[in-house]
Order: sequence, then C-alpha cells, then structure tokens
Amino acid sequence: MSSSILPPAPSGGPVDDTAVVDRELLAAQSPGGFWRDVFRRLRRNPAAWAGAVIVAVFVLIAVFAPWLAPYPEMALPGAKYITPTYIPGPGELPQFPLGLDRFGGDVLSKLIWGAQASLMIGVVSTIFGLAGGAVLGLLAGTFGGWVDNAVMRVVDILLSVPSLLLAVSIAAVLGQSQLSVMIAVGASQVPIFARLLRASMLQQRSADYVLSAQTLGLGRGRITMSHVLPNSIGPVIVQGTLTLATAVIDAAALSFLGLGGGRPETAEWGRMLTYAQAELAIAPWLAFLPGICIAVTALGFTLLGEALREAMDPRTRGR
Repeated sequence: MSSSILPPAPSGGPVDDTAVVDRELLAAQSPGGFWRDVFRRLRRNPAAWAGAVIVAVFVLIAVFAPWLAPYPEMALPGAKYITPTYIPGPGELPQFPLGLDRFGGDVLSKLIWGAQASLMIGVVSTIFGLAGGAVLGLLAGTFGGWVDNAVMRVVDILLSVPSLLLAVSIAAVLGQSQLSVMIAVGASQVPIFARLLRASMLQQRSADYVLSAQTLGLGRGRITMSHVLPNSIGPVIVQGTLTLATAVIDAAALSFLGLGGGRPETAEWGRMLTYAQAELAIAPWLAFLPGICIAVTALGFTLLGEALREAMDPRTRGR
C-alpha cells in the first residue's frame, strides 16, 4: 500500500494517540509487515512446528522415493512367499521389514511410493481447485452486480452437492485415471475457494485504504490487484492448507472406490486399502499401515493450517 495513504506522523507537540493507533492499523495492512508478523507467530506455535515436521517428512519421502524405496514401484519380489492362506507380516522376513501384500510386493516400498502418488494427487488437485475458485471469486468480488449474481448462483449449485459425491460423479464421467481423480477432487473444491475469496474481497472493498486509493484516482483494476487482492488472499491460503488434508483423504477414497485407474499393484495408499479389505482376517497390517499414513498426513496439514489460521486471525494478532 502506498505510504501516501497513511496519515502523517506528528512532528511536534502532544502526541495524538488516535493518529498513532490509526497509523499502526494501516501499517498492519501492508502485506510485507502482515506476513512478517504471521511467520513470527508461527515460529512460536508448537502445533505449527508439529504440522510442519510431519508434512516435511512425508514430502521428503515422496521426493526421494526412488532412493529410499528398497524395491521399484511395480516390483513383486516376494511373490514366491504368498499362499492363499498366508501372507508374511512385519518382521517375519528380514528382507521385507513391513511384510508383503497379496501380490508379493514389499509393503515398505509401496508405502514410500504411495506417499509420492498420494501427495502429488492432493497437491495438484488443491492447486487446481484454488486456481479455479480464485478466478471465480476474483470476478465476483471485482465486478459485482450481475457478474457476482451469476458466479454465486453457479457456486451455490455446486455447494448443494456433497463434495465427495461431486468428486465421485466427475471421476466416474472422466474415467479411471489419476488425472481424473485430480480434476474431480479439485473441481469439488472450487466453490469453497470462490465463495471465500469473494467474501474477503467484499469486506476489503469497504476498508478506508480502498476509499483513500479511490480518492487518489486509482482505477478499479489497480486497486483490486495492488490493494484488495493481496489483503484478501490470506484466508484463501489458510483454506488451501486445510484443504490439502481433505484432498489427500478424498483422493484415497476415490482410489478405494476403484476410480484411480492403473494396475492393481500400483503403489497408492487408497488403492492399497482397496486390496487389503479381502485379507483383513489374515493380514490386517495391509489396511492399518496405509490408513495410518493417510491419517498422519492429514493431521500434519490440519495442524499447519489451523496454526496458520490462528496466526492470521486479527482478533489474536496482539498476543
């Protein structure tokens, strides 16, 4: 925000407390100072550190999967040990620390490769949903009038359908593939981001600094992109962090329902759960291990998102 919008600091005489408070409030709206304060508060939040560590561990596992996994993704090195009534479990075979699955694949390797697939689906789908929602929210929040009404009616229709049901319907229409899962999960998130950004922009449009910018003769486009949007994007970023947890769970749910495509032995946490349900009686770890990975990953994103929401909450900014 331009410094010319700020009221001048008192140069002498008695200090006007109201002017000082006004300057502090307006300075807090500067994106640079705002984000410095957010990061400072995040560093002091144990939940933020816990979430960041969990997310960082799984991201590193996903990135370095080709070097961390003992066996290639599609390898079935333990097929000879599998019988209709027996699947070696964790610790039974030294070369397979977490046991084998029904196809003879190393469970540890599949969990590592599954982190790569599951996180990629979750991140890409969230980026897709955020981008689509940001475009709709920006149009509605900038132009208002009939554009706002048209966009919000579409958003209301999408919100009337449960997100998972909408994702299942889209994935079923697009076909069985990872790309269709990404598009389906992302499309189900678009109305959430659109509504949130629109509401945030409408709130910012009535702020004093926007009125000051209009008084200076700035155009609507410049005010929106330079002032309103930077100060409105915070809640959307928080929602994006929280939505990552939901995206990982939804992606696993779609794969569990058989909409993820690929070969049966493909390493992906939801797919591992699909083929584990037939062996729950003799190999329950095949369901527990990928389920724990999904839950812990979602927990990490949730902790990080909640900590970010708290750090950006103006009601607790002074604490």
